[in-house]
Amino acid sequence: MAKEELMQFDGLVIEILPDARYRVQLDQGHEIVAYTAGKMKKNRIKTLAGDRVTVEMSPYDLEKGRLVFRHKDERAAGPRPPQRGQQFRRR
Repeated sequence: MAKEELMQFDGLVIEILPDARYRVQLDQGHEIVAYTAGKMKKNRIKTLAGDRVTVEMSPYDLEKGRLVFRHKDERAAGPRPPQRGQQFRRR
């Protein structure tokens, strides 16, 4: 393993902590504290409790990580509610 190589794990956000940090339970059962990656902040991707995420971790510190991807859940694939102003459109 190279020095700069990061490990990626999937997990579930179980708690939102202050200062843009999250408590994540990994699929292996470990709990870590993770922060939001810069690209997620830049693109304003919101993460809520219960979201599935991908976490990058350094092999040197297995208690901290960085959220790099929020997975879309099955609920978001259903029909969306009408946008504002579309429900009153005349034909």
